[in-house]
Amino acid sequence: MELTNKSLGTPRKKTYRFRTSQWLLLGAGMLSAGMLGGMPAARAQSSGGVPGYPRPTIHTQQAYSPFDSFTSRWTRADARQIKARSSLTNPTGGNSLPARLTMPDIPADFPQTNPDVWIWDTWTLIDAQANQFSYNGWEVIFSLTADPNAGYTFDDRHVHARIGFFYRRAGIPASRRPRNGGWIYGGHLFPDGASAKVFGSTTLTESAEWSGSTRLVRAGDNHVTVFYTALGFNRTADGTNISPPVAIISKANGTIHSDLRHVWFSGFNDHKPLLQPDGVYYQTGQQNEFYSFRDPFTFEDPAHPGYTFMVFEGNTAGERGARDCTAADLGYRSGDPYAENLDDVLNSGATYQKANIGLAVALNKSLTKWRFLPPLISGNCVNDQTERPQVYIKDGKYYLFTISHRTTFAAGIDGPDGVYGFVGNGVRSDFKPMNWGSGLVLGNPTDLNQAAGSDFDPNPLQNPRAFQSYSHYVMPGGLVESFIDTVENRRGGALAPTVQINISGQDSAINLAYGQNGLGGYGDIPANRANIDLVAFLQDLRSGGDTTVSNPLVALASVGQ
Repeated sequence: MELTNKSLGTPRKKTYRFRTSQWLLLGAGMLSAGMLGGMPAARAQSSGGVPGYPRPTIHTQQAYSPFDSFTSRWTRADARQIKARSSLTNPTGGNSLPARLTMPDIPADFPQTNPDVWIWDTWTLIDAQANQFSYNGWEVIFSLTADPNAGYTFDDRHVHARIGFFYRRAGIPASRRPRNGGWIYGGHLFPDGASAKVFGSTTLTESAEWSGSTRLVRAGDNHVTVFYTALGFNRTADGTNISPPVAIISKANGTIHSDLRHVWFSGFNDHKPLLQPDGVYYQTGQQNEFYSFRDPFTFEDPAHPGYTFMVFEGNTAGERGARDCTAADLGYRSGDPYAENLDDVLNSGATYQKANIGLAVALNKSLTKWRFLPPLISGNCVNDQTERPQVYIKDGKYYLFTISHRTTFAAGIDGPDGVYGFVGNGVRSDFKPMNWGSGLVLGNPTDLNQAAGSDFDPNPLQNPRAFQSYSHYVMPGGLVESFIDTVENRRGGALAPTVQINISGQDSAINLAYGQNGLGGYGDIPANRANIDLVAFLQDLRSGGDTTVSNPLVALASVGQ
């Protein structure tokens, strides 16, 4: 969920402030020496780090039991590597990031995915290993949507968010689709008012549906489960909280249907509240009205069969701004001449930024009961948002990907809007931040030597694409989808061009050979598995009113195409 200063999450700082998925992949592209280039020669990597900057924290990547109490840290020493590896001499408003970690420029004449809805956080129909499924010949995606004609602004859309779904014929290459990706809007996924039932009698002025994930219950079946975040707001007319927002990770079951013309869903009437923050591991609204608790992603770990886990975005429990960051959160090596003083960090305001990536385990096969486990990683005094986390397994390594904003980094830390990644030997590890220990995997073109500005109030000296895309999701094969926020002051609400990252160990690089100069098709979100349910298809042909089909055998043949 991409946040503005008017939505739940931690409020953005002042403008112009200075400073797979889990799946098993074999044979993904390795990085060539050329792919690992792209940083300015004057800032080349050496065993001693970058002059003028600290060395990153030592992380062993050691695996622990998922049920262990160990929490890895994304430290200030780690995150300062982002600035260390950036250029100091790029032209004003250019890109200071390493080229191999920069998303290519999105054209300003991008197409709208659909004129009737704004689209942002988007995900796919997956199994427990995050394989992406088509259903009876249709690819299906799920997005947060809002009505651009309802009278509120693009930046106020979060309070009005509904989960919508889109579909298109599977197996058609991007080159043969319409420029906007060819996705057909199917409408809201849930019946009106259904998701609000999880709040019971709580006094609310608005409710919304925020990000999650959609699981195919069984291959060859038509039952699906949606894990999502139900948000309830109690606000005055000017958007001030009367009481803290209520965030509940929730679950609803439904059924997918299709015929030769379209896709539709039924069910989703019974919504089960699963988790609310506990105030022990994960911060509550009473501790901080701007807390983050959202974006559930469920998966199974092949190293621990029989368990279903969930990662989600959280904040470290405790009162907002509590001065409890430690030397371990700073992470400096002994004797590092560029280490910060702990008191200076505590006095800087960095204590308001305390993101974590949470973990929970299901206690029953119906996935209606869950137990919190300690966070997988914390970013105390580093950043306040680690959104849409996902676990991605490749070549025996576990990658924890998340997204974050430049404007949610703590004082003294800087980095672009984009994807951040960590690698370890298990689902709970002493995760090493990728790419020189920084964590940065894919950033929008950004000039870190200029103040950030914002998507809604841009700094004219900043790169006009610093907020071009957000809410990235890493798919099978290293493909990365996202949505367009702002390109050259044009607001988006549309699916962005898909890109591809090559991953090797602790390193990654944008694949500029993919698509056209690194940009694939808009909304190019392909399935890598096909789910065929012939019995349901024949039933849906009748119930869906498809009168164009005279021969069921011909219809069945089309499903496999």
